[in-house]
Amino acid sequence: MSPTPVPLKPLDQQVIVVFGASSGIGRATAVLATKRGATVVAAGRDRAALESLVEEAGPGHVVIGTAEVTDEAQVRAIADLAVERCGRIDTWAHVAGVGAYGRFEDITPEEFRRVIDVDLLGPVHGARAALPHLRRGGGAYIVVSSEVAKRGLPLASPYSAAKHGVDGFVEALRVELQHDKVPVSVTQILPAAITTPFFENARTRLGVRPSGPPPVYSPELVAEAILGAAVRPRRDVVVGGAAKVQLLLQRLSPRLMDAFARAAAFRLQRSKVPKRPGDDALFEAPVGEDRVRGEVTTTRR
Repeated sequence: MSPTPVPLKPLDQQVIVVFGASSGIGRATAVLATKRGATVVAAGRDRAALESLVEEAGPGHVVIGTAEVTDEAQVRAIADLAVERCGRIDTWAHVAGVGAYGRFEDITPEEFRRVIDVDLLGPVHGARAALPHLRRGGGAYIVVSSEVAKRGLPLASPYSAAKHGVDGFVEALRVELQHDKVPVSVTQILPAAITTPFFENARTRLGVRPSGPPPVYSPELVAEAILGAAVRPRRDVVVGGAAKVQLLLQRLSPRLMDAFARAAAFRLQRSKVPKRPGDDALFEAPVGEDRVRGEVTTTRR
């Protein structure tokens, strides 16, 4: 039996919550959404960065709220803020994420747990906050995950574990909502490596700044995918040709992907920029980090 179709509004009629809007993909999504007529409720840890977003998009288009994604009460407060100021929520886009890189045995339990708390439980808190409001008028719940949700990477075991958890969570949630005929679509965005400040802000046990395996794609591509899922229900959206190829190869031959990871993943995830653990944003928010793009220059659109 096919699920009941979920009607979604045009962007220029939507109130969109973007959680993780201070920088990177979330900021690109918030800016693009306002350009297309949506009202955006932008949430994140960095108040200064959110205030600069208002200046960029215009005060009539963006409402801001600071929140720590691991605190369920603070996440619920963002949903309440959206309804109080804008009357409803049509789309909840959960983008916030952190990373910790290094061999599993070098990463501390606290670092591993923090990645799980932000990257897996954060979207769970987002769903708990958003669903009561999305149920009323229908809408979309969108999580930005990663290609590693389908294929784990060495040197990124916490991130891989969290994103695999997101994959299972959204599959279960989607079918529950379909079974109960709740008019809410659930979409997982699966990008390849994206040039955002993510890698600069990640915890590293490598002695150098981590980097995304090339080719690296632009944040605007992911923003387009998010807004596409806000108006047309999608299941999984893979962003970037490299991710599409890797996920196809993973389905066809996991052993081949193991061999590729052994041969290339260790080298390709290391930059030449020295970096020490603690010089990052794993536990503390950066101040004024309002860039969409990171320092990677070899970007594909």
